[in-house]
Amino acid sequence: MRRNKLTATTVLLLGATALAPLPALAQQTTAPSQRPAADEDDDFHRSGGIVVTAPFVRDLSILAGTSEISGDQLSRETRSQIGDVLTKLPGVSATSFSPGASRPVLRGFQGERIRVLTDGIGTIDVSNTSPDHGVTVEPIVLDRIEVLRGPAVLLFGGQAVGGAVNAIDKRIPRAVPDEPFHLDALATYGTAADERSIGASLDVPITSKLVLHVDGSYRKSNDVRVGGFVLSPGLRAEQLEIAAEEREEGNLGEAEEAEELAALRGRIPNTGTETYSFAGGLAYIGEGGNFGVSASYYNSLYGVPARPGAEHHHGEEGEDEGEGEEEEGPVTIGLDQIKVDFRGEVFLPGFFQALRLRGAYADFNQTEFEGDEVGTVFRNKGIETRMELVQRDNNGWRGATGVQYIHRDFSAVGAEAFLPPNVTDQLGLFTLQEVRSGNIEIEGAARYDKVNVRSQQAGVERDFNSYSFALGLAYIADDRLRFGVNLNRAQRAPAAEELFSNGAHIATQAFEIGDPTFGTEKSWGGEAYVRYNTPNASFAITGFYNDFDDFIIDVPTGLEEDELPVFQYIQNDARYYGFEVEGSVVLARAGGFTVSADGVLDYVRASLDGLGPVPRIPPLRVLGGLEARSDSFSLRGEVEWFDDQERNADFETQTGGFTLVNASASWKPFGREKGVTLIASANNIFDVVGRRAASFTKDFAPLVGRDFRVSAKFSF
Repeated sequence: MRRNKLTATTVLLLGATALAPLPALAQQTTAPSQRPAADEDDDFHRSGGIVVTAPFVRDLSILAGTSEISGDQLSRETRSQIGDVLTKLPGVSATSFSPGASRPVLRGFQGERIRVLTDGIGTIDVSNTSPDHGVTVEPIVLDRIEVLRGPAVLLFGGQAVGGAVNAIDKRIPRAVPDEPFHLDALATYGTAADERSIGASLDVPITSKLVLHVDGSYRKSNDVRVGGFVLSPGLRAEQLEIAAEEREEGNLGEAEEAEELAALRGRIPNTGTETYSFAGGLAYIGEGGNFGVSASYYNSLYGVPARPGAEHHHGEEGEDEGEGEEEEGPVTIGLDQIKVDFRGEVFLPGFFQALRLRGAYADFNQTEFEGDEVGTVFRNKGIETRMELVQRDNNGWRGATGVQYIHRDFSAVGAEAFLPPNVTDQLGLFTLQEVRSGNIEIEGAARYDKVNVRSQQAGVERDFNSYSFALGLAYIADDRLRFGVNLNRAQRAPAAEELFSNGAHIATQAFEIGDPTFGTEKSWGGEAYVRYNTPNASFAITGFYNDFDDFIIDVPTGLEEDELPVFQYIQNDARYYGFEVEGSVVLARAGGFTVSADGVLDYVRASLDGLGPVPRIPPLRVLGGLEARSDSFSLRGEVEWFDDQERNADFETQTGGFTLVNASASWKPFGREKGVTLIASANNIFDVVGRRAASFTKDFAPLVGRDFRVSAKFSF
């Protein structure tokens, strides 16, 4: 396995370039204090002094529910990829392509329709383009992760029809510690893949208003252990049939190979990972505003599980079939990213409360190795910036208006570069307004995007104009109960991959074909929700419906090209609908413990008009948990049940249902305020074989088997 390399000089130069403007910016924040009051729920962490608040949009009703994972729960659920961290939240699944590549799936949507953000800005990698591409976010150094749903998510990008995942890191400090330094660290070991991980971050106040941040992480795991056969029953039967045919023809070597594949159990070959990251940041936090920059580096090497029957060979042109061909070794992916981030906020007098700025530049490289040989190299250089003017609350009227710019320069070089070099530029204008009068709350959002996608090599340039709108109405019965409905009209320009793909993609083991004539994807959507919240009980139910014109999706054709299955992007009308239910209730308080029960129920149904079910849709899921918690100790048990997924697209296999049973305990040995937490968990206690319906690799890469994990968390 090979790894992409980064020179120390490059990182130092990037860091110096990013930090250079900071003193000048700090001198500009001398205006009188106009800082708005901070909400308790919006604070990054409270350690005295000034605290920077989170984005304005986070708590709006039009989001139709915001889920969050943080604290001990985040420490317990942390995995190598952000998709696998979030799967217990309502309406959330994951692509689970491999331990090194897993993206969130929200309400059945994945890929281009889900935006993964770091503090409101895209990750600027290529994970949205294909499920085999890892997300360049290291969960072990995050403070919290927000899952945002509903029409207002369109403010983060016209393509975010399904929602957004916002990872809040600590790299640009949001508060001045009132101690000489603040250290957070987490170390974890997991048995299922012999996983070892450690991450730490340090914030040091240089002056009363200037804070320095550094962080780093390292993670390594071996091949994943599973509870039974690696291949699904259908693939096992197929391999045994192949073995019988080969034996009948006298090909004993091929027969034995097929039999070995059918009998494979216990470990998924080629699923090891190794990842490290480091970053540094500097922030000025003053009475009149705050400014900060950071520079970071992320590097990951991971294996790609092989699908039986998708072997890929290379031979010299003109040779007969089977002559001169050489079977490639296992596919591994090495990727790295250099990223520079900026965040600023100036508090304003008068009608506007604040001007907020956010921007990032990233240089991303990914190499797909076939054995020891370089197959394809992907490069992506990108910039994303946004500016928001936030209005001051004016007798129940508040809002935010802004502009967003995204630039992406992508290239793929190699024998199997299935996508020609291309450039995408996107300019977006957006506004969100909220008015509350008595028990009625009205929210409206609008967005315009101008998108240019071009490929000189393909000789194609396309321009798209997209308009999106949303309207929400809520009735607030009292502080505990709220009813509401949201309506939206969304448009999405096709991505370069959907337009220009044409070739073998070895990592996904598919031959992918796009269509450069695609038009804009359009949808009407609606939601209705009820939320109830008291200190002893909470409940929320949301129903949603989306009707698409010219929905873009890649579907298997049943054909083969270059010994790989062909996936063709098409445009077709589609419908998505479903519901999400979550709730919790305190059952008892005794002996210093609070005993509570919680649950999640979600379902989505998706169809392509005239073609049947949309592929890779999660089934009905029910999760129930029982927890006892005190100031220093907690104990939790949970059961998560997945129904069969019998609504399958053409050439898609059925996904069997399964049940996971998990348990965990945490202990603060020196008390709640001392900052030391020990966590132990047992996941998939009964070692069942589970396959995620939303995953491309479900038939040959099941979920992790029984996994005992221990973690130590320090914060002081």
